[in-house]
Amino acid sequence: MATQTRTDTFAALRDCFAADLAALIGDQAPRGTTPNAFIDLVEEVRDVLATSSIGTWREASEELDRAVGHLTDALTSTDGDQASLLAWARTHLRDAVTTAS
Repeated sequence: MATQTRTDTFAALRDCFAADLAALIGDQAPRGTTPNAFIDLVEEVRDVLATSSIGTWREASEELDRAVGHLTDALTSTDGDQASLLAWARTHLRDAVTTAS
């Protein structure tokens, strides 16, 4: 059985959420494939939604802020903590996309 690496997990999150996040801000441009590029996208969407007068978008921004924290922590975490941090990030990303849509 192959071991999943931190980069693989970030790639899976990016593949799952990047298009939906970019669509929220009307951005169709491809982004980099690094974990930092994905975090940058999440931060950009968070910031755009935070300035909205729509309550659900502000709620989604808060979820994205939590996701950014978990994603950033996962970059420097031990392998034991990484899985749970990325699971929390995935939950917040999913909640943000659902709330904003």
